[in-house]
Amino acid sequence: MIYTIGQLSKKTQCKIPTIRYYEEIGLLDKAMRSAGNQRQYTSSQCQRLHFIRHSRALGFSLDEIKQLIHLQDCKRHDPHQAHQVAQHHLTDVRKRIEQLKALEEELLTMIDNCAGEDAEDCLVLKSLNDVPEKN
Repeated sequence: MIYTIGQLSKKTQCKIPTIRYYEEIGLLDKAMRSAGNQRQYTSSQCQRLHFIRHSRALGFSLDEIKQLIHLQDCKRHDPHQAHQVAQHHLTDVRKRIEQLKALEEELLTMIDNCAGEDAEDCLVLKSLNDVPEKN
């Protein structure tokens, strides 16, 4: 099956400028062109775009996705390399979760302790004005 960029966009729920960008950076193979110079995409390019979109939804960076695509295309890779990319990403996700938990605690503390009636007594604003000390 051949898709125009609009059809590919609808099928994959990926915006047209994003598809062009993925082509530009080499994540997606360049489209064939029709006689009227319209981009034409194959089913395999559609599948690749689904792969990219799913990877992005899982939070993989573009560099990680490039690695995963290379591993998918290269038949001689170590089968554990994709696992290592995913494991590294999971470690990063867990770090971000911890950072978000700390952020949540700080925000809860500011909100819970903000009982002042006066704007000058607002703990939220005072806390945001506090400059952390550098070690």
